[in-house]
This record gives sequence, C-alpha cells and structure tokens, in this order.
Amino acid sequence: MNTNIETLAPKGVWKNFKSLTQIPRPSKKEALVVDFVKKFGENLGLDTKVDKVGNIIIRKPASPGMENRQGVVFQSHLDMVPQKNTDKKHDFEKDPIEAYIDGEWVKANGTTLGADNGIGVAAMLSLLEDKSLQHGPIECLFTVDEETGMTGAFALQAGVLKGDILMNLDSEDEGELFIGCAGGEDANIEFDYAADAVPTNYQPFNIKVSGLKGGHSGLDINLGRGNSNQVLIRLLRKAEREAGLRLCEFEGGNMRNAIPREANALVLVPQDKVSLFKEIVEKYTTIVRKELSVTEPDLQITLAPEDKPARVMEPGLQKRFIASVFSCPNGVIRMTDGIDGLVETSTNLSIIKTSGPKIAISCLLRSSVDSAKENLAEVMKALFELAGARAGFTGAYPGWKPNMNSTIMKTMDTVYQKKYGKNMEIKAVHAGLECGLIGGVYPNLDMVSFGPTIRHPHSPDEKVHIESVQKFWDFLVETLKNIPVK
Repeated sequence: MNTNIETLAPKGVWKNFKSLTQIPRPSKKEALVVDFVKKFGENLGLDTKVDKVGNIIIRKPASPGMENRQGVVFQSHLDMVPQKNTDKKHDFEKDPIEAYIDGEWVKANGTTLGADNGIGVAAMLSLLEDKSLQHGPIECLFTVDEETGMTGAFALQAGVLKGDILMNLDSEDEGELFIGCAGGEDANIEFDYAADAVPTNYQPFNIKVSGLKGGHSGLDINLGRGNSNQVLIRLLRKAEREAGLRLCEFEGGNMRNAIPREANALVLVPQDKVSLFKEIVEKYTTIVRKELSVTEPDLQITLAPEDKPARVMEPGLQKRFIASVFSCPNGVIRMTDGIDGLVETSTNLSIIKTSGPKIAISCLLRSSVDSAKENLAEVMKALFELAGARAGFTGAYPGWKPNMNSTIMKTMDTVYQKKYGKNMEIKAVHAGLECGLIGGVYPNLDMVSFGPTIRHPHSPDEKVHIESVQKFWDFLVETLKNIPVK
C-alpha cells in the first residue's frame, strides 16, 4: 500500500492534504486542526484571526502589480464526516486517516478520506504559502462544523470579510462550476419509550442489515441506493404482522447527512413462530437483494441468537413506531423542472436510536424551493404526530439562488475554455453549501463553487481523482491571474 501521497503533483496541495490526514477532525472536534491552521498562517507572517466559534480568516496581500484586482475570499470547511467499515478499528478523535494511492485515485483504508473538504483546505494553505503566484488580495476563510449543521457559517459576522468574490472549494466534479445549491433543515422526532413486561416463551434475535454503500445524502440521493433503516423497518413490519415479532431495540445510521449503511434490531419471536420467522427473513432477504441488485450488490441481512433483553416495547408503541417509520418519506421527492438530473426536494431517514427513555429519529430535508421544503416538513410532522411522537425542526439554512449574470462565473468559464479547449458545465447542486449562509450575511459577494473530482463522500468508499487535483489547482492559479479589476 503506497501511502506517500505527498509525492503526488501538485506537491504543495498533496503535502498539505497529507498533514490534514494526520490531524483528527470530525465535526465538532476540530480544535487540533483549528490550532494547526492558525499556526500555519502565523508562521507565514500573515494576518490571522480566529472567531468565537473557531472559524479562521487568513489574509494575504496582493502580489506586486495586482493590487487593483477584486478581492477573492476562498472558503472551505475544516471538519470531515467520520464513517468507517464495521471491521475497521479507528477512533476518529485520536487516529490519523490512512490515505493511500490506488491507481488513479487516493483512498482511505476502511474510513472516510476527508477529501471532502480537505482538498479545498489543502489548496487554500498552498495559496497562502506559495510566493510565486500572481494574485490580487486574498482572504482564506476556514469554517468549522459544516457537516453537522454549518454552525461555523451560521456564526459568521458581518463586516469581517473584505473581498468581492467568494470561491467555495467544496464541489466534487472537476470541470463543473456551481452557482446554486439546495437549502436544508433537520427533522427531530421523539417517542417516549414505553416498556412492557418481557414475555416468556419468546426467543431473542439480533437482525442486522449491512453491506450498503451509503454516501452523501444530497449528492447521492438520486442513485437508488438502499437505506438500511428503511430496509430493516420493512422487514420488521412484515414479521410483526405474520410472526408476532416484538421489538426491543433499534439502531441505524449515525450521520444526518449520510445515507445510513447499517442498522440492527433486537427482537423477540414466539417459540412456536421461530421457524416461520426465519423463513420470513430468508424470503425477504432474497426479495430485497433482487430489488437492489444493481445499486447494492453487497447487501446482507443476518440473523443471530441474542441474550434475553432487559425490556421490550409496549405493543401499541411498537405498532405506531414501526408504521410511522415505514411510512416516512425517504429519498427523492421531486426533480427540478427544466434541469435534467437535478433533484429539487429530498429527505434522508438518517438516524434511528431507541437507547434510553426516548426513541430518537433524525431526517435531513433538502430543497432548492423553500415552500417545497416547508411542505415536506409539514407532511412529516403530521405523520409522526398522528403516531404519538413529537416532531420539531431545527438548523434550517437557505439555498443559494443561481446568478446567471455572475461576472466571476463568466471569467472562469472563459479561462477554462482557453486553457482546456472546452467550456465549464454551469450547474446547481442538490447539497448544502455554505454559500447560502455566507451570501445571506454578505449579499454583494459574487459566488461560485468548484473543486476536483471526489467520489462517494461521506462513506468509507470516498476517493479523490489524482489527475483532477492537478487540473483543479492549475485552473485556480490561472483564474487568479485573470480576476477582474475593481
């Protein structure tokens, strides 16, 4: 396994990215990487500020002769999504990411790679330290906690940034320039766990769904991948009706913005229905594997004996819980009119946990149309309130409305065409970018988002295309030479 990613080109970017892989930085645990970036700027003698939530702003003066250019704010987030394979021993708060070269790609050994948004951060660090570049005034904004609520961008104060243009480096297809994104909102649903006496003459089992690909709940939501929570709840509903299954515990998913890959349930089955139950599981596994054979070839549903549980759900609660989760909207709700392949509205049934006195369910709603997002929230609220749960909505962030008259968009398209002989693909994305929030505080910023090619973010299959990083960097450097004058 070749782990010498710092030898790749462009060396400055890969050197900095290698450094980032050695610093634990899951969302809300970014203290080490904040300290690293702060010292990086200070050691270069640059104006470096850290705000009250941990966002860092580093300013680099214009190179000689470029002082009259518009100021550019580069922006990336410091945190990464902590996802790993079941058999991988890794502590995201202590252990480095094991990045390695695999042909045309850089991958990670059993975990997320952190190229989302680590490559953007690494490029910004390279911009700051490279004295050979031609550029106008530069500000680098490193935000925290993007992946679990964009709290860094939410906390950004007016009057801090001085630039005219914002370049977000959090996109994942080289050659594409994004000028709009979806807004989002978290659905937080709670049932009170009501326990019943654990019955006798029942056999306990653990049912586990695993082997799913998961992925980014915005970028990958239209790929038809399985949702482990949805796959398992469907089986539980069938076994409840046909074999008298009793549900004790359920746990699935662990990130609001990642399609859940695994779920398991602790259940009780009447002794005289065990054979029937095993037959139901076997037949259902065959059915769902056939349904998802193209998108989820590694799907597994396993059944194992368990110890007697400490509690079991009260039958009425069980029925309402299973029925409401089974009916919960999930996946693509509507596609965008007039733009092929772009999702307008979606939701991800992200996390279900029954531990403790509460049953907690989390979903992430996304839409580029605020009224559609609000309607979806009302549908979910009505559904779960009918089932006796409490439903609340938090963390709403705005979408980013495309500006087809953007000057920087036209400039970058021209630069790309001259350099590579073809135009960029101008797009909007069904994912949350911090541009919407930043643009709300700084409405006069001319904003775009671009980046190298990254596949399967938010999952252990995450990888970044090596050649695209060089192309992304070369294009960024050339763009800086052509920033319009003030």
